[in-house]
Amino acid sequence: MRYQFTIDGELSERALAAFPELTGDHTHGTTVLSGPITDQTGIRGILARIDNLGLSVIEMRRLPE
Repeated sequence: MRYQFTIDGELSERALAAFPELTGDHTHGTTVLSGPITDQTGIRGILARIDNLGLSVIEMRRLPE
């Protein structure tokens, strides 16, 4: 399954490096991270990294296949 995380702010290259399994795009003051995540543990891991970096999630959603 593919997921998308919209993060408040434009992440630096260093911050994007914390999410090697996801692609990142900057749009209008936000960063959209997206990519395949195989299970709930993977989602929790990404959310934990977002939290550890002090970032704010605006939206998280599962993308259609």
